[in-house]
Amino acid sequence: MKKLKTLVVGCGNMGISHARAYHKLSDFEIVGLVSRSAESREKLSKELGGYPTFPDFKTALEQTKPDVVSINTYPDTHAEYAKMSLEAGAHVFVEKPLALTVEEAQELVDLALEKKRKMVVGYILRVHPSWTKFVDVARGLGKPLVMRMNLNQQSSGDHWYTHKQLMNSMSPIVDCGVHYVDIMCLMTQSKPISVSAIGARLSEEIDSEMYNYGQLQVRFKDGSVGWYEAGWGPMMSETAFFVKDVIGPKGAVSIIDEAKGESQDIDGHSKTNSLKLHYSELDAAGKFSKKDEMIPTEDEPDHDGLCLLEQEYLLKAIKEDLDLTDHLNDAVNSLKIVLAADESVRTGKTVLL
Repeated sequence: MKKLKTLVVGCGNMGISHARAYHKLSDFEIVGLVSRSAESREKLSKELGGYPTFPDFKTALEQTKPDVVSINTYPDTHAEYAKMSLEAGAHVFVEKPLALTVEEAQELVDLALEKKRKMVVGYILRVHPSWTKFVDVARGLGKPLVMRMNLNQQSSGDHWYTHKQLMNSMSPIVDCGVHYVDIMCLMTQSKPISVSAIGARLSEEIDSEMYNYGQLQVRFKDGSVGWYEAGWGPMMSETAFFVKDVIGPKGAVSIIDEAKGESQDIDGHSKTNSLKLHYSELDAAGKFSKKDEMIPTEDEPDHDGLCLLEQEYLLKAIKEDLDLTDHLNDAVNSLKIVLAADESVRTGKTVLL
């Protein structure tokens, strides 16, 4: 197969890591780097040996005629750029969320299937070996499941600036929540039926209609329930900012990382260190019949390594013509849940799905 001409859009944290992956994989050939900031695209180009750079996506798309477009921009451009790319005949990798509305997301899914182009959404935890193990162990705990997850980030400086930019289009529970709601759906393999949520605006620096702290609760058809919490900003607490815990009739499994660093450390968001498996079985004396088990998860890939795994999956999908229907439907469903949570925050009502 000839090299896949690849256009990378967005040269921030995610764009940098994905560009490094394309640069490393011999089946891809980067034909352009696009960003609004001349400094970011020129710096990345220099790091990778001097790729062409563009300030405008439309121009870059027309001039480079790529086989693959990698979209790593702010969420409010995802749907527009993905649609333009698919209509130009390119395969697409797009960072989460796929779109800002369920309707837009579904339109993109339909378009990708119509054009017979592969579209992969950047759910990085799906390629993470330790999180895959976490899902597998959780599925063995019986039903229903109780899933407790959060990711709060005490942000300052450039990190707080990025969070404020993101909140121009979406809240923390929407932006981050799609990852963890997706994991809940994988664990339960059941249909979500209702969502309720609460939120609070804790800073005058963000729009009066936006909130930088939120928590959602989701109910599934099989009786499973889950909550997810996310907050951004300099006021957020570093206490219990990383909770990944699942409980079932047969016991519980938790992600344990004693060396967890600062909450705004992006590399730390997906690290697990180890899994702790607790068994609920009691003996005749009413005491636990099994000791808790520690499942080691050393040698985890770093952020660049995870992005490399995502692009290897995209390459496999293209080369082997994988059916991505389930992947795309899951992307739409997880977006449906977090947007329902956003609606619940603003209306104070539970949203039935």
